[in-house]
This record gives sequence, C-alpha cells and structure tokens, in this order.
Amino acid sequence: MSHQTGIKANEKLLKFFGKCKDGKARAIKIIIDNEELTLSDHKEVKKDWVKDYDRCIPPMVEADTPCYVLYRLDTKSSLGYDWLLLSWTPDTASIRHKMVYASTKATLKNEFGSSYIKEELHATIPEEATYEGYLRHKRDFSAPAPLTTREEEIQELRKSEVKTEVSTETRHKTLNGISFPITQAAIDAIRDAKRGSYTYLQFKLDLAQEEIHLVKAANIDVTALAQMIPKDQARYHIFLYKHTHEGDYLESYVFIYSMPGYSCSVKDRMMYSSCKAPFVTAITDEGIEITKKLEIDSGDELTDEFLRDELHPKKILHRPIFDKPPGPKNRGAKRVTRPQATE
Repeated sequence: MSHQTGIKANEKLLKFFGKCKDGKARAIKIIIDNEELTLSDHKEVKKDWVKDYDRCIPPMVEADTPCYVLYRLDTKSSLGYDWLLLSWTPDTASIRHKMVYASTKATLKNEFGSSYIKEELHATIPEEATYEGYLRHKRDFSAPAPLTTREEEIQELRKSEVKTEVSTETRHKTLNGISFPITQAAIDAIRDAKRGSYTYLQFKLDLAQEEIHLVKAANIDVTALAQMIPKDQARYHIFLYKHTHEGDYLESYVFIYSMPGYSCSVKDRMMYSSCKAPFVTAITDEGIEITKKLEIDSGDELTDEFLRDELHPKKILHRPIFDKPPGPKNRGAKRVTRPQATE
C-alpha cells in the first residue's frame, strides 16, 4: 500500500507545468501550501545548465522549510528537455513536514510527468543543494539500481527519519509510526486511570508542538461514551468498559481512535494514523492492558451492544446443515440402470 497524502497540484501550478516545458524555465520551486502543491518561485534560462545551477537552486532552498525544485537540464529526449528533481528536506524541519513531503513526491512526479524527470537528488543540508553537491551525489550513486514507485517512497521516508542513537531502549521512527512526546499531564492521567481514578481519557495531537496532550479525564459509563466523541476533530480515547459476560464481571480497557471522515485535514488524518501505534505502546508501558483497539467515524457507533460484540464475538458452535434441493417436479420416474451380466 502506498503512503500517499492525497495532496494534489493546484490549477495555477498545472498551467505552469504545461508552459514551462517549452525550454524557457530553468528552475521551478514547489511547496505544499493549504494542502496543495503550489508554485513558489521560478527562474528562467540565462546560461548553460551548469552555470545556472548555483544561481538558481541554492537561493531557493530555505532553512527549516522543505520544498521541491525541478531543474531543467540541457539534454533532450523525444519528449523534450530532461529535468532534475531536487527534494529539499532539511534535518531541522519538523517530522510532520518531512513525512508530508516524502509521501507527496510521487504525486508531484505524476503531475509534472515522470517521463521528463531523468535524475533525482535528495538534499538535507545546504551543501548538498549546490553544484558540487550534485557532482558528489553523481560520484556516490553513479549506477543506482532501478526502483519501483513504492520503493522510491519508502526510500524517501527513510531519508526523512530523525537520526537517533541506537540502544535497547530506542524506539525507531519508521513507517510503522511516529512517536510524539506525551505531556506530563497526559502521563499523570494515564497513571491515575490505572489506579482507578478515571474511566475515560481523551487525547489530541498538538501538531505545532509535536506533542500528545490530555483533553478530558472523567468518570462515565457506556451510556455517556458516545457524547464524548468530537464530531469535527480526530481524537484518541481510553475507556474502561465495565460489563458482565457469561456470568463473569469484567473490566476491559478499550482504545478508541476516532476520525470523523474527511471533515479533518489530510495532515490530521495522516499524523493521527502514524502516531497511533507508538501511543498505544506508551499506554501499555504505563501498565494499562488494552483489551481491544477500535477505529470509528462517529461516536454513535459506541453502544453497549457494539462494544460487547467487539470484545466477545459470537461463536458459531454448529455449522448449519443444508437440505439437498428437490429436483424438477415434472422430470418423471427415476430411471435405474441395471448392470449387464457378463457371460
């Protein structure tokens, strides 16, 4: 499954793509703004592509802010000029921006026309965005193995990971999720819930601070659970479901990830999905055993019957026996064929 963000080029950028392939444009800077691929800057051809390289590309890349730069080479194919795609994702950029840009790269290539892009370069420091950095990249990766689109996306996401020291306590930020720090208030609430102070906790992602915050802590039963789920914002929830099953009294912790469809932004959907697994791991590390993990669109789904069926699925003890269907009514008497005696 490809990790795509759903971000597309806006109309202005698509029109510019149609015009720039005539050879007048040398460099095109594209950013993601308001969940759209947007034209940020462009430079026209002045000299040959080697002399234009440092004039165009280094001034386009900014510290802390990722972008894409399409750079026109002077070689041509049957389709037109060949282009270089530079992906600028500085080490100082936020994890959220790194993931969004890495996951949108394949879409940009399709919008521009992947057949025009003959070379690709990933830069994380200003030196890698210069012509010398380009030559160094050519020397180090002179004959890379061909990659599928899926492999390219995984490679970009791996390049965008934050480098950390590896030890037995290290949790790696991979495609399986992103580990946002949990605020002390949220950790204290989880510990209080473990001690029995609360039956319900609600959490949200602060994308600006890249933290997980506590929103609510309360004592409720299953009849009030649906009212706690926001209808226009994504949230994580922990609910202690007290119930009986087959004569036994049970208390089961349920982790609920609520995402009210496409009323939330693309970034919210992607980040909440990516942060879910590490957050569940952090909760279990605090001593709360999650019996069931649920994903819902609306709080109306959270009824007592729904939770009971999710925790205790009904078992089919006996397979139903189907009778052989009767034959046609007017087919006549059944004919019996007797074996012939051998002489």
